[in-house]
Amino acid sequence: MHVTDKSVGYHRLLEQISTGSLSDEFSANLCAFVDSVLGDNLGIVAARPLIGAYVNALRGVSNPGVKIKSGRYALQALQSRVVSFEEQDASIREILADTFQEKEDYVEAAKMLQGLQLESSQRKIPDEVKVRIWIRICRLYLEEDDTASAESYLNRAKNLLYKIEDKELSLMFQLSQARILDSRRKFLEASQTYHSFSLSTALAEEERAFALSKAIICAVLAPAGPQRSRALGKLFKDERAVQLDEYGILEKMFLDRLISPQEVTSFAKKLAPHQLAKTADGSTVLAKAVIEHNLLGTSRLYNNIGVVELGNLLGLTAARSEEYAARMLEQGRLFGRIDQINGTIFFGGQEGSGEKGPVSQASIAGEDGVQRWDKNVQSLAEDVERVSSLLQATFSVSLRSPIVLDMAF
Repeated sequence: MHVTDKSVGYHRLLEQISTGSLSDEFSANLCAFVDSVLGDNLGIVAARPLIGAYVNALRGVSNPGVKIKSGRYALQALQSRVVSFEEQDASIREILADTFQEKEDYVEAAKMLQGLQLESSQRKIPDEVKVRIWIRICRLYLEEDDTASAESYLNRAKNLLYKIEDKELSLMFQLSQARILDSRRKFLEASQTYHSFSLSTALAEEERAFALSKAIICAVLAPAGPQRSRALGKLFKDERAVQLDEYGILEKMFLDRLISPQEVTSFAKKLAPHQLAKTADGSTVLAKAVIEHNLLGTSRLYNNIGVVELGNLLGLTAARSEEYAARMLEQGRLFGRIDQINGTIFFGGQEGSGEKGPVSQASIAGEDGVQRWDKNVQSLAEDVERVSSLLQATFSVSLRSPIVLDMAF
């Protein structure tokens, strides 16, 4: 029989399989069709269109189980000659990836896409297609919290991202990057990336609000210090933040107000599992962030405090409260010094530098009393001038005429 006649016969057979088979034998018939085409001496030129027709028939299968079984059989049959059927192999993999994703089997979907031949000598694949596939694989692994695999594919996309003009792809990359930073507990960087993502006008309002909410949560979980204070300031000044449920704790964090255990419990209900994971010292990420924040807030309220009293304020033992303070002093996130003999912590009345160093270098021992006196006088003079300006604006008082005070009693 002529090759052309065989091809026509195979097309008719595939139509009969697609329309006349019952679901229980549909998969077996599709597999038999692939075996027959590849086993016949049709040649590559005649076999490619037939396998392409099989791909179209597979795409139209409504039963996920039949689609997966038939597709996997076809991939195995094509494995030894995939160089000749690259395009058909890629199409089957994409169909199966979609099917696995619909079934929420994200790892299998990612594995299907990983098998795609993106560096091929047989066909030219645009950089945009490569980046789109890598970002999709990354997002699939993120659904299973496999950040290591996700990051490896995000890094591949990163190397070609500068060539891509598609804004949607850039936003998908940015969101994936934020989620990886979040999963790796790099909360400060994650907050900044989420916030930048939320400012994109190409997104719907719901998506922008969701990203802003994530930015606030990550900023709250970030270690207390100057960098987090700046991040909180940006979020607090964002006009959209006041409409979110997280605004209450954001306001307290930014204004250095103490946060109660009840507020912590309420906020914890909104967190993802990895954000509630325990750290090396046995406390959760949220608990540690709140303790450090309350310690920083305490430094704004008191010039000095005993470690026992600080522990009562933070809900910790005296030893644990001193340990937290020492760590923050060492990391430059708190300004002051610890008198271990008297069990007292002296605060410097200003924010830490954010630079790491020994506790002795982060203390206020080097600042003499005269310098502190000068700063206090300067602060008082500024307050007096501010009150004077308010009085002039409110009562139209002119300083050109002398003010006579009635000193009589």
